[in-house]
Amino acid sequence: MLDRQITGTTAQPESMPSGRASGDISKEAPLISVVVPVYNESKNIGSFLKRTVPVLERLGTYEIIFALDPSTDGTEQIIGAEIVRNPRIGLIVLSRRFGQPAATMAGILNCRGRWCVVIDVDLQDPPEVIEAMWHKSKEGFDVVTARRATRKGETVIKRIVAHLGYRAINKLAEVPIPADTGDFRLISRRVIEELRGLNETHGFLKGLVPLVGFPQGEVLYDRDARADGVSKYNRFIGTVRYQINGIFCFSTVPLRMMMWVGFGIALLSALGILVMLALKFIHGNEFYPMGIPTITILILFIGGVQLTAVGVLGEYIARIYDEVRRRPMYIVQRAVNVPLRDPRGPHSGQQPASNDSDLA
Repeated sequence: MLDRQITGTTAQPESMPSGRASGDISKEAPLISVVVPVYNESKNIGSFLKRTVPVLERLGTYEIIFALDPSTDGTEQIIGAEIVRNPRIGLIVLSRRFGQPAATMAGILNCRGRWCVVIDVDLQDPPEVIEAMWHKSKEGFDVVTARRATRKGETVIKRIVAHLGYRAINKLAEVPIPADTGDFRLISRRVIEELRGLNETHGFLKGLVPLVGFPQGEVLYDRDARADGVSKYNRFIGTVRYQINGIFCFSTVPLRMMMWVGFGIALLSALGILVMLALKFIHGNEFYPMGIPTITILILFIGGVQLTAVGVLGEYIARIYDEVRRRPMYIVQRAVNVPLRDPRGPHSGQQPASNDSDLA
C-alpha cells in the first residue's frame, strides 16, 4: 500500500497531452491503459485483476492489456476467460518469447489510452499506487515514476546489487535515470508517441522515458513481496545483466574509462622505463636484474587490461550489430480486444496480424 508520496520538479499544469499526440487517439479512447507484460503467470492473473480493476473504475474509463510471451502454464487461457467476463481486458500474444522489455513496448505502442501505466502482474508493485500516480500527474507531469522506498521479499545480496547498480547507471548514463525504480510508471500520450519515434530496439524503458524528456515527477511507495510463483529473472545474475545493459545503452563512459586506463598504463610504463634506466646507471648489474616473475606479472597485467578493453568494445559492437540489422522489436501473433497499430515494433504500420474475437 502507499505509505508516502513525494513531489518532483514543479511543472505547469497540463491536464491532457496536446497537439499531435492528442490527435492520434480516437474520442472513444479510454482514459488509462494498463500494460502488463506476462510470462507463465497463471497464478497471479486473478488476484491482480481483483485489486487493479476497482482502482481503475474509480479513475474513469480504462483498458488492461496483457502482453504475453507464449507461456506453458495456461496463462493465455486464464486471460481469455477474464476477457469474456470483462471486455475492457485485452491480450497481445507474441509469436515467440521476446522477453519482458519487448512485451512491454508491444503493449505501450498498441494501447489506446490517453495515459498508460506499466506494471508487473506479480503484485510486488501495488496497483493502488496507480491512483496516487494519477493524482500526481494532475500537477502537470507527463511522467510519474513510482520509486521504491522499501523492497520486501528480496535477498540482501539482490538489494545490495540493485542499490549499487542503480547508482552506477545514474552516475554514468547520459540522461538522469531515477534510482530505485523499475518500469512501474504513468506516462502521457505524447510520451508514448515520442517513444514510438525512437528507433532503438533494446527496450530499456527506465532510460527511454527520461530520454524523451517532458515534466517528470515521482511517488514513493513500499514494494511488496511477490504474490505467487517465482521471478523469471535469474536470482544471481539477472539484475546484474539488466544494469549492465542500461549502462551500455545509455553511456559511453566505459569507452572513455578504458582510454584513460590505457593512457595511465602507458604513463606508468614510461616512468618504469626511466626508473629502470636510472637504477641501471647508478647501481649497475647488482641491483638491476628483476627476474622472470616481474616480467610475467607485467605481461599478465597488460593482457588483462587489453582483454577488458576488448570486452567493453564487444558490448558496444554487439549493440550496434543489433541495431543495424533492424530486426523487429517484437512480432504480434494475434490480439484480442486490442486494435493493432504497430504489430512489429515502432512505425511497423498495419501489417498482417490477426485481431481475434476469441482465443480459438
